[in-house]
Amino acid sequence: MLELLPPLNDKNLPWLDVIHPIVVHFVIAMALITVVFDFLGVLTKRRNLFEVSFWNLVVATVAIFVAIIFGQIEAGLANPYGASRDILNYHSTLGWSLAGVLGLLTGWRYVVRQKDPTSLPSGFLVIDAVLAVLVFCQVYLGDKLVWVYGLHTVPVVEAVRSGALS
Repeated sequence: MLELLPPLNDKNLPWLDVIHPIVVHFVIAMALITVVFDFLGVLTKRRNLFEVSFWNLVVATVAIFVAIIFGQIEAGLANPYGASRDILNYHSTLGWSLAGVLGLLTGWRYVVRQKDPTSLPSGFLVIDAVLAVLVFCQVYLGDKLVWVYGLHTVPVVEAVRSGALS
């Protein structure tokens, strides 16, 4: 399947730069703003906050699947070394888990919204808080892969290609 991709550049990618982090930042922002607006909506009882929250949740759910597609392709081309292999596995597993949580929340939220668009069940808010914690954990793992292990950076790719890292 890799032969179908164009030649890899100095970052070991078939395209100019990493795309996964660009898409992931949409997911991070929209998922976290969903949680904030849900809690603010409950506290202030303003319907507009619930509407903004719902649509951010929908877009975050769609965006996470785009992020996973690019993340899986770029992870396959990353040549992880040492402890970065485990971190990349945790990051991938947590990413798929987040997709499940976002999908579940979106479906649940859609049903709740049909019944009463001005309130949220307390169980939903608990899962909302879990979502925020998972997002922060995922950001930590992703930051470690980029800023500590330097996956898809030119020096690390050159070191792996030369055999200095394995």
